Amino acid sequence: MGIIPVAPVSRLIREAGAKRVSEGARDTLAEILENYGLDIAKEAVVWANHAKRKTVKAEDIMEAVKRVKPPKFPSD
Repeated sequence: MGIIPVAPVSRLIREAGAKRVSEGARDTLAEILENYGLDIAKEAVVWANHAKRKTVKAEDIMEAVKRVKPPKFPSD
């Protein structure tokens, strides 16, 4: 069980235009979003620590997004 609830992930996929969402698609996207988000959060903590702050700010997240590469998947 992950941190991100799967119901909002299903809604996100439907918002993108899907009529129906399989359990596998929902779970896979939730896992990818969670892993990518965790990588961004870790980098943001590094930036906050570098600025000698305990609080992670939006600017730290934005800087982390620039630096953390999205996951790459082999093409099928």
